[in-house]
Amino acid sequence: MAADINPAPSCLKADVWDHFGFKRKKESEELDKSLAVCKLCHTNVKYSGNTTNLRVHLKRHHPDKVTLSEDTKKLRSRDPKQTILNIDGGCSHKFPSASPRSQKITESIAYFICQDLRPYSVVENAGFRRMVNAMEPRYPIPTREHLTKVCIPKLYAQTKARVKASLASAERVALTCDGWTSRTTEAYVTITAHFINEEWELVTYVLQTRDMPESHTGHNLAEHLTKALVEWGIKEKDPVIVTDNASNMTIASEKAAFTLHVKCYAHTLNLAAQRALKITAVARLLGRVRRIVNFFRRSTTANHMLKEKQRLLRLPEHKLMTDVVTRWNSAHDMLERFLEQQPAICAALLSSEVRKTEKDLCTLTESDVTTAEEVVNALKPMKEATQYMSKEKTPTLSVVAPLQDTLINGLKPIEGESAVIKEMKAVMAGDLQKRYIDFKATLHACSAMDPRFKSLPFLTENERQEVYDGLIVEAARLSMQPSESLWSMDEEGTANAPTDDEGMASKDDAVDEGEQFMEKESSQGQGQHPPPRNSRPSCPLAALLGERYGGAALPKINTQEDEAKEQMTRYKDADLLEVKEDPLVWWKEHQYQYPLLSQLAKRYLCIPGTSVSSERIFSTAGDVITAQRSALHPEHVDQIIFLNKNLKTM
Repeated sequence: MAADINPAPSCLKADVWDHFGFKRKKESEELDKSLAVCKLCHTNVKYSGNTTNLRVHLKRHHPDKVTLSEDTKKLRSRDPKQTILNIDGGCSHKFPSASPRSQKITESIAYFICQDLRPYSVVENAGFRRMVNAMEPRYPIPTREHLTKVCIPKLYAQTKARVKASLASAERVALTCDGWTSRTTEAYVTITAHFINEEWELVTYVLQTRDMPESHTGHNLAEHLTKALVEWGIKEKDPVIVTDNASNMTIASEKAAFTLHVKCYAHTLNLAAQRALKITAVARLLGRVRRIVNFFRRSTTANHMLKEKQRLLRLPEHKLMTDVVTRWNSAHDMLERFLEQQPAICAALLSSEVRKTEKDLCTLTESDVTTAEEVVNALKPMKEATQYMSKEKTPTLSVVAPLQDTLINGLKPIEGESAVIKEMKAVMAGDLQKRYIDFKATLHACSAMDPRFKSLPFLTENERQEVYDGLIVEAARLSMQPSESLWSMDEEGTANAPTDDEGMASKDDAVDEGEQFMEKESSQGQGQHPPPRNSRPSCPLAALLGERYGGAALPKINTQEDEAKEQMTRYKDADLLEVKEDPLVWWKEHQYQYPLLSQLAKRYLCIPGTSVSSERIFSTAGDVITAQRSALHPEHVDQIIFLNKNLKTM
């Protein structure tokens, strides 16, 4: 039956004709326009030149189609940009752009673009449109302009509000900051935030990646940082900043009035390693290895021969690596990979196919290989330290002091080492020893608040006690601030939560209750009638001053410093936490036993020991600002990177 219904002529443009057609007359091939035939139920409806009867039929027998037709009509009249998007062969009846279903799909597309770093123009790609139309033909795909001006800014505003609300609950916020240049030679500055939340989880947010065309002087950077503190509402959070060792960052932190400026420890380790690599013998060795590696990377014949030799010698089919000055540990990785593939490299260089193209290239001598192995062993602790310090989900500043002590002791010369390695160790140790001279007090305090390193074995007894005393004073001072909660302590030293209506236990009430209890006990022990007092000669001065100077000893009042000292004593006596364990988990379990110290621990352990978080944005930004997207506006770069890093956290 459906095959006998012919579509309405193109001159009939009313939307109702999507559901009606005509049959042909039996005596001729002409359409019988006296009766319209419903495509849904094949009912004949009288047609007299208008669509009234047809619409009445739809309302009576197919009301759902009437609603759809009216929505489509409104969509076409009010939202013309959506009708342009119906050219892909999808359903002609589209959802209104304001419908919940349409909005949910649009939000998912915006999330997909930010999370997977896809270009805005993906909504114009034929493959993407075909996929969406197959999944939901009634969905009107938004334009690229709609995404850039409406969808992404809306998602950015919502996520930013949630990030600011999260930052408002922080005890203290630490920032990392670094600058970089895009492939379009536009300068950007990235700022990240770190704090410990109520669940004792280390939270990291990327706050902003803003363009900064002006010179990156200390004054300009300070102004940039000050605006960021105000914008994100963290100026009153006693903010700390972590940057690299550049002098402009030091000036910026001072002018922006940060209470603490931490220099990136990973950057410090890299500087020490780079100085060691400039030793003449080491630099010459790296040059020889680099020349061989670059030959295999640019010669297709040599590269093919290397793969064959790897299979014959049953070596891992790894590519050779080259070093980059700005990439940490790349010299160590290049030498380590070269030594791993040394048999295959020698075999490939001696093959006739390779010698035809490069006759003068020779592999390393036995002495060079020995030196390379020693260099790798000397640099290995530096690499392992850098890798650990680059973590984001665990405290790292507390590790700097014990790690610094271990590395310096490990760099002492050993009998039997070659002169080259002794010189390397001396250079690295000398460079590390001159770092953090004015910052040791903070590093030691941070390590003391980490239950893994609280014993401070790298300090003398007097130095340890000085660190503990400083923390006691700081903990007492923090507890007396009006914004902080007060906790009561039981006989076992366990903290009890505040109990009165305002959320704070009143010490005066506790003292009064104790006095009443003692008086009651005293009265019960003596009977109903207390004994008469001894008659004494009256004294005008005693009557004037009252019982306050009656000779009884005043009750001892524990100050906040006394409580902090008592907590510190118990904290030091507690068992050390294993190095592999998470100190934040320990503090979460023991925070009520050490209420004053736990507050202090949050302030210290939230500070990262490196600025790796902001430097990691460089690689993400490289995926955003590609050659095909070099015209991306800086505002859109900021929004995409912000959402890419924070959406999964939220």
